[in-house]
Amino acid sequence: MAIGPEQPLRITPEMLLSRRIDFERRMRRFPPVTVAILVLLVAIFALEVRFGALRSREAIIAAGALVRDRVSAGEHWRLLTAPWLHGGIDHLVGNGVALFILGMVCEHAFGARQLVVLYVLSSVAGSVVSGGVSAGPSVGASGAIFGLQGAAIVLLRQHRDRLLLRDRRIGFVLLIWAVYAIVSGLTESFIDNGAHIGGALGGAFIARRLHPVVLSPLPPERVASLRVWLWVVGALLAYGLFGWLRAGR
Repeated sequence: MAIGPEQPLRITPEMLLSRRIDFERRMRRFPPVTVAILVLLVAIFALEVRFGALRSREAIIAAGALVRDRVSAGEHWRLLTAPWLHGGIDHLVGNGVALFILGMVCEHAFGARQLVVLYVLSSVAGSVVSGGVSAGPSVGASGAIFGLQGAAIVLLRQHRDRLLLRDRRIGFVLLIWAVYAIVSGLTESFIDNGAHIGGALGGAFIARRLHPVVLSPLPPERVASLRVWLWVVGALLAYGLFGWLRAGR
């Protein structure tokens, strides 16, 4: 009995899963840099409460909130201090939950040092757009956190053929948080959706220039470039702290 030629086998996406990297494999459940940022945000909020920064509009402005007129008058350091302040405990808790999840994702994807660059520069981008669309005062880390979300979206879209994300619930939780943050921006006086938009756009832009260490180690030439950016971020934070201390005299 004659046997005909073997029919070609159709390759399906399921057959290629073995070539994709499990994104959640070896992901730390206690990301050190993310947790350090959270601890710092809580400590700063405790100081806000201790010194009465939440008692009035004037008090939160004195603490370093973003106000367009003050920035235009030369207090550019407010672009850097406002993202470290919060307008209430619910504001802090909501941002803290989202920061922990997104920080865990981005710290795993880009590494600790690139996360620092991404977080700080996204916060600045959020402050710049916020100052452009709102008179203020505004405070909060959500601009930086939206930056992490923008970066995560860019990463997973750019490398969707190489990364396997098993737990889709993370995306659902972050969608709920994003809706909550935007609605809060419409109802809370110290929260500004301009920072959300600016942070997301800034994070997406920065992510395209970061190296995903979850796929391969950071090349030596990128290490030198990253070192320069860390110095830039350090200088920005030092400027913000110096401006805040000088204004408080």
